[in-house]
Parts: sequence; structure tokens; C-alpha cells
Amino acid sequence: MDKQTVLEATEAMRGLFPATPLQLNEHLSARYGADIWLKREDLTPVRSYKIRGAFNFLRKVIAKGGTEKTFVCASAGNHAQGFAFVCRHFGVPGVVYMPVTTPQQKIDKTRIFGGEFITIKLFGDFFDQCYQAARDHVESIDGVMVPPFDHADIIEGQATVAAEIAEQLPDGVVADHILLPVGGGGLAAGITGYFADTLARDAFTFAEPAGAPSLRRSIEAGQVVTLAKVDNFVDGAAVGRVGELNFAALKGFAAEQVKLIDENAICVTITDMLNVEGVVLEPAGALAITALEKLDRDSIRGKTIVAVVSGGNFDFERLPDVKERAMRYAGLKKYFILRLAQRPGALRDFLNMLGPEDDIARFEYLKKSARNFGSILIGIETKNPDNFKQLIANFESSGMGYEDITENDILANLII
Repeated sequence: MDKQTVLEATEAMRGLFPATPLQLNEHLSARYGADIWLKREDLTPVRSYKIRGAFNFLRKVIAKGGTEKTFVCASAGNHAQGFAFVCRHFGVPGVVYMPVTTPQQKIDKTRIFGGEFITIKLFGDFFDQCYQAARDHVESIDGVMVPPFDHADIIEGQATVAAEIAEQLPDGVVADHILLPVGGGGLAAGITGYFADTLARDAFTFAEPAGAPSLRRSIEAGQVVTLAKVDNFVDGAAVGRVGELNFAALKGFAAEQVKLIDENAICVTITDMLNVEGVVLEPAGALAITALEKLDRDSIRGKTIVAVVSGGNFDFERLPDVKERAMRYAGLKKYFILRLAQRPGALRDFLNMLGPEDDIARFEYLKKSARNFGSILIGIETKNPDNFKQLIANFESSGMGYEDITENDILANLII
């Protein structure tokens, strides 16, 4: 990667927004015994780093005389919002294709960022249908397709994050380790490329959703792999196929450097950062911070660690689900199906089994399985995971029939 062109892109970007802050986080630094710096890409005008790649792409096309072109993208998330903002900045027309199923909040935000320069077209129930419609539209109008991650100019734009990190670290301080979230791979390819001549390969850790391990599987296979199934919970990084150019830049890293991050662990980070720091993160934005748990504590003690916070476009309607996932992952909430005797005092006997820190969060009578017994769905929250050991011991000593369905995804999704 040509550092000079990245620096030129960085300078040009200052006409769009100031450098995002690189902040030493005292809370995380104390927890891990290292200097943990957060690169706050959630503080761009569109609360995501995606604006960088879109800006650099359009900047280069326009510099070649492309002001008469119509730019097109297919996205229901951060890429669409960054694209819209940049189209308005340059005063060029843009068309955003989104699936019909896109939440209204995302449609409205994209329209606000793009203003009169953006047209939004809803097409298809799935992204693949939407993407093909966008491609067809580009061909019909001789427009310009702006890809989300798999293009050299997009990668170069995302590399400006690295240029800012190098400039913002205190004099004489060099990052010992950098944690990068991975979806399509544009950000990771850009940052690793920029630091290729100053940092060793083992100075990088990549954080990928466990339900969308496209980079990890591709490195293991030695070629780009298309995932058969993707968990969309981490919607900003749930990509079924890593970019070809991005894989070419990242294939030399070890598969073990790509840490697969449990979606529920991400929820713990989101709630922790919100409650302790007042920082709002989307699931993809919490990936790199969550990956700190995957690093060896002894090896990072006293070191300078940079985690790239990729975005903060969080829909607060998701907060109850995030809190639920976080508590279950932390072992602070469990769901049981109990076989409760249908007699006076049976419920009181059950309540007496609860400890002083246990609280009933859900109680639902499911059905009477026999004349003398009924099935009860019970959700219990506690302050210490070890409290459940005593509760379960109480169930067993009393002879009460029970089943812990907390980790039974199929059953839990049906009745919780």
C-alpha cells in the first residue's frame, strides 16, 4: 500500500470531518493491565468508518471527471449512510437500493444524510435480490457502482484510520497490538496494509462474529469461501463472503489470529460500555473490544493496545434483546421448565428455594401435564452465577422435576 496516497486521502477527508479521537480508556486499561486505546469511529458524522471508503471512492471518480455520473450502492446499513452523506457533500446524485424489509429507521437516516441528492429504492426481500437490482440499474444508466468493501479505493479510504492512529498516539509510543473488526475485510486490509512496514504480522488480532466467520474459514481453506449460513445479529459485520482483494491482503495471517466472537459476549460489551462509559455501540462496533478477552493477559500487560470501534448505529429497540443475551452469557439469568405439584402450598415451597439474591423475571403457566402436576416456565435473575448451583441443588433435593432450557436455542426461541 502506498502510504503517501493514504495520507493524501486523509488530508482530503479533513474537508468532510475531523479526525476521530483516539482515546485512552481507563476502565478497560485497569481491567486488562495495559494501555487500551479506542479509535472512536462511532464518532464520524454517520457514526461509522464506512464514510471513509465511500468518500475516497467518489473523490477519485470525480477527480477524473465523473461529476455527471449517478452513483449507486446497495446497502441497508452503514455503507448506505456513509454513501448518502458523501453524495450530498460532493453534490452528486446517488441511488441507494435497500431490501423491502429494511427497518424504517435506517431508511429515514439514509434519507436525512443524503437529502435531495439521494433516491432510495426498495427492492426484494433479501440483500442478494437488492444487490442485483442495483447492478442492473447501474448498467441501464451507465452509472457507477460504489462497493461496500471490495475495491482498492475503498480499502485506501479505510486505511486513513491507520494514518490517524499513527499520528494520534503520544510521541514515542507505538502500538504493540491492534484489534480489528472484520466483516467484508476492507477496514482490516487497509489498516494492516498501512502498518505493514512498521508492525509485525503477529501484532494484529481480527475479531469476527462467530456466526459469520468468512475470513477465518477462507484463511483455513486457502481461498475465499462463501458461507452457507450467516447469523445476522452482528449486522454490520455479518458477511457471507469476504472481499477478494481484502482476502488477498489478509490471507498471509494465521487463522488463529482471527478470533471468533460469540454474539452474546458482544452483548456483554455493549451493556458494559453503555452502563460504565455511556458509550453507545452497535454489535459490530463492540467486536474489537470484546476480542480483548481472547488475548493472553500476561502477554499484553503494560503494552499499548489499540482497538478500533467501528460503529455506533445502535437501534435501541434491540436493547431488551441485548440485555437478555448479555445476562444469559454472563450466567446471571436462567430459564427453567418446572414440574410443579398442583396442591396448596406448592408455589410457596418453590419460592422458599430461592436465595436472597434471586429474582423471578418470568413466570408463566404452560400446561397441565397430568391431573396432579403442571408445567411452569420460570426465568430467574441473580447477582452471582454461583447462586444457581444452590438453586439447582434445592430442586434436586426436593425431588422437583426441572429442565434448564437456557442454552437450548430451539426450545428457548419457541417459548421465551
